[in-house]
Amino acid sequence: MEQEQSEVIEYFVKKTFASSNANALASILVEATSHRNLFTFSEILSLPYLQQLKATENSVYLDMLRLFAYGTWSDYTNNAGRLPQLIPDQILKLKQLTVLTLARTYEVLPYDQMMQELDVTNVHELQDFLINECMYSGLVRGKLDHLRQCFVVQFAACRDLKPAKLGSMIQTLSNWLSTSENLLVSIQEKIIWADARDEIEKKHRKCVEENLQEVKNILVKYLFWAFIEVAHCKQANFAIRNQEDNEVRCVLKRKRHITF
Repeated sequence: MEQEQSEVIEYFVKKTFASSNANALASILVEATSHRNLFTFSEILSLPYLQQLKATENSVYLDMLRLFAYGTWSDYTNNAGRLPQLIPDQILKLKQLTVLTLARTYEVLPYDQMMQELDVTNVHELQDFLINECMYSGLVRGKLDHLRQCFVVQFAACRDLKPAKLGSMIQTLSNWLSTSENLLVSIQEKIIWADARDEIEKKHRKCVEENLQEVKNILVKYLFWAFIEVAHCKQANFAIRNQEDNEVRCVLKRKRHITF
C-alpha cells in the first residue's frame, strides 16, 4: 500500500509542476483527492507551486486539500459553504479518512458514533462500508462485534500529521527515545551482572572439580595401599599356614617311627 501511494504521489507532484494555471491546479487537486489509492496529501500540500492558489478564486481548493489531509466528514459538513462541492469519489474518500481518524484515536468504535460521524442511517450500511471500503482497501483491520455493536480496531494506517501536532509528536518520540536509552542501560547492566555471575559459577565449578579430583586421588592411593596391606596379610597367613602344616607332618612322622 505504501509503495503504491508513493507512486501515486509522485505522479501528482509531477503533474502539478507541469500545470500551467490555477484552474489546472484546481482540477489536479480534485483528481488527487478522488484517487482510490491515495490517502496522504501533506507532500502535495507542501508544494510551493500550490501557493499561487491563495490569491485566486480557486483558493478554496487549497482548503479542500487541507481537509483531505487533516479533516473528517463532519469538518466538511460544518464548513460546506466555504468549500467546493465534493463529487461522489471525494465523498467516499473523505468518509474513509474519517474512519481512519477514528480508528487511530480509539480502540473500540461504537456503531452509533460511527453512523453519526459518517451520516450513515443503519448498521447494515455501516458494516458494508467498513468491510468493502475500509478493510478490503487495507486502511483498517479489526473485528465487527455484532453483540456489542462496535468495531474493535486491530490496525489503522497512518494519516497526515497536522503541523500543530508536530511538537507533541516530537515530544512523544523524545520520551520514547529516553525510555529506550534507560532500558538499554538497564539491559547492559543485567548483562554485566550475568557475565560476572557466570564467571563466579565457572570458578566455583572449577574449584569443586579440583577438590573432587583431589578426593579421587586420595581415595585411589588409599585403595592401593589397602590392597598392598591385604596382599601382605594374605602372604603372611600363607607362610604361617605352611609352617603349621610342616610341623603337623613332622609330628605325624615321629609317631609313625615310634609305632614301628
